[in-house]
Amino acid sequence: MAATIDRLRTGDSADLPEHLRVVAEALDRLRYGVIQLTVHDGKLMQVDVTERRRFS
Repeated sequence: MAATIDRLRTGDSADLPEHLRVVAEALDRLRYGVIQLTVHDGKLMQVDVTERRRFS
């Protein structure tokens, strides 16, 4: 698991499983907001990304 986290941190996510790549890409794009993971029977089923935009 530590090697997977290191790949996420360095941006080397090309060889990760699709579900982890989707989460890593959402983290890269999101500035402010929420990433919600839905898990059923120990498997990731859905990723919801809610972006917040604030105007001053």
